[in-house]
Amino acid sequence: MRGRRWTLSVAVGALLLATAGCGGGDDDPRPGADGSPGAVTGSVTVLAAASLTESFTRIGADFEAANPGVTVTFSFAGSSQLAQQITAGAPADVFAAASPATMKTVTDAGDNAAEPQVFVSNQLVIAVAKGDPKGITGLADLTKPDTKVALCAEQVPCGAAAKTALDAAGSALTPVTLEQDVKQALSKVRLGEVDAALVYRTDARAAAADVDGIEFPESAGAVNDYPIVALKQAPNSAGAAAFVAYVLGDKARAVLVEAGFQAP
Repeated sequence: MRGRRWTLSVAVGALLLATAGCGGGDDDPRPGADGSPGAVTGSVTVLAAASLTESFTRIGADFEAANPGVTVTFSFAGSSQLAQQITAGAPADVFAAASPATMKTVTDAGDNAAEPQVFVSNQLVIAVAKGDPKGITGLADLTKPDTKVALCAEQVPCGAAAKTALDAAGSALTPVTLEQDVKQALSKVRLGEVDAALVYRTDARAAAADVDGIEFPESAGAVNDYPIVALKQAPNSAGAAAFVAYVLGDKARAVLVEAGFQAP
């Protein structure tokens, strides 16, 4: 009997070891790099286009909730500015840009850990004060001599898109100010310093209590794709990969579409 009990104990132990070993296979129910509970630890630093502020703040909170103990830290600014920071060696895990052109600054420098992936796109609208007191209906109205307009600087994705749209409309527009990111351009409208600004649809929607967003047909030819990538020198490479995977997933996509972004 003692021999049989020993044999049974060994068999059970072997079965437990085999079961534990199977946990790492393709059907492993444990957390993975998709942002499921416990997948990553530590801090994840994300540099993201200013137009992603509201959506990524919510997505970051959802990612933290799915990964107890993880902290996501964001730096939001113009994509061109962020790209320069990355190539200058700023420590970060993930870069989310508002255009392929600004992402190219990072990939040309070899600072990407993988190929960037487009996760959403965005389109311009004309932001005006609530109720549209100037009666602005299209780009032609922005060229009127008594209309003050804010644009993003041309090196910034929203500025490059604005130039494309204005060129398509044949509009010779002289802005009273050029801003370094879309939030700054929008703030000029909210503060009453300008009559209108060309901003992303998502930004106008986020500020709907203060501004109206006027659609115009030329914006269809100036849509910006948003790529995201984990960075080569990421202090938390596992966290970077997990956050990118989460942004590309269905839960984050739903948040972005609700904010007015377009699925790629």
